[in-house]
Amino acid sequence: MALLAAATLNPTTHLSLRSRAGRNSENLWLRSAASSQKSKGRFCNLTIRAGTPSKPAEPIGPVFTKLKPWQIPKRDWFDKDFLFGASTSAYQIEGAWNEDGKGPSTWDHFCHTYPERISDMTNGDVAANSYHLYEEDVKALKDMGMKVYRFSISWSRILPDGTGKVNQAGIDYYNKLINSLIDNDIVPYVTIWHWDTPQALEDKYGGFLNRQIVDDYKQFAEDCAVPEGDSLREPYTAGHHILLAHAEAVQLFKARYNMHGDSKIGMAFDVMGYEPYQDSFLDDQARERSIDYNMGWFLEPVVRGDYPFSMRSLIGDRLPMFTKEEQEKLASSCDIMGLNYYTSRFSKHVDMSPDFTPTLNTDDAYASSETTGSDGNDIGPITGTYWIYMYPKGLTDLLLIMKEKYGNPPVFITENGIADVEGDESMPDPLDDWKRLDYLQRHISAVKDAIDQGADVRGHFTWGLIDNFEWSLGYSSRFGLVYIDKNDGNKRKLKKSAKWFSKFNSVPKPLLKTTNNNATMTAASVSV
Repeated sequence: MALLAAATLNPTTHLSLRSRAGRNSENLWLRSAASSQKSKGRFCNLTIRAGTPSKPAEPIGPVFTKLKPWQIPKRDWFDKDFLFGASTSAYQIEGAWNEDGKGPSTWDHFCHTYPERISDMTNGDVAANSYHLYEEDVKALKDMGMKVYRFSISWSRILPDGTGKVNQAGIDYYNKLINSLIDNDIVPYVTIWHWDTPQALEDKYGGFLNRQIVDDYKQFAEDCAVPEGDSLREPYTAGHHILLAHAEAVQLFKARYNMHGDSKIGMAFDVMGYEPYQDSFLDDQARERSIDYNMGWFLEPVVRGDYPFSMRSLIGDRLPMFTKEEQEKLASSCDIMGLNYYTSRFSKHVDMSPDFTPTLNTDDAYASSETTGSDGNDIGPITGTYWIYMYPKGLTDLLLIMKEKYGNPPVFITENGIADVEGDESMPDPLDDWKRLDYLQRHISAVKDAIDQGADVRGHFTWGLIDNFEWSLGYSSRFGLVYIDKNDGNKRKLKKSAKWFSKFNSVPKPLLKTTNNNATMTAASVSV
C-alpha cells in the first residue's frame, strides 16, 4: 500500500487514496486552516478599500423548524458523480494511544497533563476504539451508502518520535483500513495531520513555530508514501510553516510519483461565513476583511502565491514573507479545494482603544465577530453546540465567492455538521437526532443552490461519521451520524440522520448490527 502524505493547526492536510496494497496511489489531498491567539492592542492607520455594500442577512428564525416534504433534498438533485461521505480524525476516534509502538502526540500530552481543561475530564486514550473496531466504521459507511470516507493519519503512530524509524504497525493499520474501504467501494480521503503533532517535535523545537517542521513534515509525507506491503507573530508564523509544508509535500508527490490523470492535489480550509452587522459601508468592509482573515489567510497563497492584500497592509512585517520560489510552489499547489463549514457570524467594524481587549481579528482586521445583528436577531438558530448557529446561506455565499473571486475551482465540502449535547430536552433519545438531520438537509440544499448558480461543487462530507472525542468538550458533544455507546463496548448504532442517508443514497436495507465486539481495550482513561 502506498500511503501518500502531506498538513493543520486549526488545519489538516488531506490526501485521498484509491489504491490497495501494491497498486498505484491516486488523489492526494491537503488541508489547512488557522489558529487564533490573543494579541496586544496597538494603534495604526486603517485603509478602507472601496466596495459595494451588501445588505445584512435575513434571519431564518430563532428555533429549529422541520422542512416540508417537498423541501427535503433528493439524491437526483445532484449529478451521479457527486460524492456524499463522512469525516473523522485519528485522535478523536482511534484510541490505542500507546499501543503497537505509537508515540505520544500533543493531544495525548495535553489531556494527560491538563485534564481539568477538558469539560468532562476525559481524553482520547480509548475514544471510539476505531483502532480495533474500524471494520464496524466501514460497515456503517456502507449501510449509509456513503461513497467516500475522510479520516486522518496519526503522525506519531507512523513516526513515534516525529522523525526517524517508521513504525510498521502504524502503516499496517492504515493499510487494513484503506483496503477495507476499497473492498466496500468507498474511496479513502486521508487527512495527514489533524492537530496531533508528535509531542517529541513539540518538545524538541516547538512544533509548527519552528521552520524545521517543514522538513520533518516533508519527510513524514515521504515515509507515508513509501510502499510497505498489503507570541504576536506566533499564529502567522505557524500558519506560514503549514503552507510551506503543504507546498513541499505537493512538489514531492508531483515529482516523485508522477501524479496525473484523475489524480488531484488540493487543500481544505476551516471557513466561516460572514454577513455585515448592519447595512453600512464600514460593516460591509469589515465583512470583506473577516473573510480574508478567515478563508483568505490560507486560500489566497495557494491561488495567487501570497496573503490577502488586507492582511499584508494591516499586519505589516509581523506577517512572514514568501520568497519568489515559495510563491511559485504555492500558486501551483492546488487542483481542488475543500471547505469545512459549520456556521456564520455578523462582522462589525471596530476601532481600537485602550479599553478594548483585542483578539486576532479585532487587532488586525478591525472587525468583531457577532452572533447577533444590529436588529437583535441571531444569525440563525443556536444548535446543540454553543458556537454553531445554523445559517445555510453562509455556505452558499462562500461557494459563490470561490466561483467569483478564486476562479471557480472544484470544491468539496469536507466538513459540515452539528453536535448533540447532554441535557438537550428537545432530543431525549440519542438516536433521534432530528436537529442534525434538519441541519444537514438544509446545508445540502444550500450546496445545490450554489451549484445552480454555477459553483463547481463535487461532494459533501458530514462531520462526523461517529461520535468522537470532541477536543476540549470531551464526549459531552456528539457529532456522529452513528451513536457510540460508551457504556456497552463502544457499540455502533445508526441515528435517525444515518438512516435518512441510507434512504437518500438508495441503500435497500441498512444492516448495521450492534453486537458487542470483543476487541480488548488495553488503554485506560488517564487521570493526572
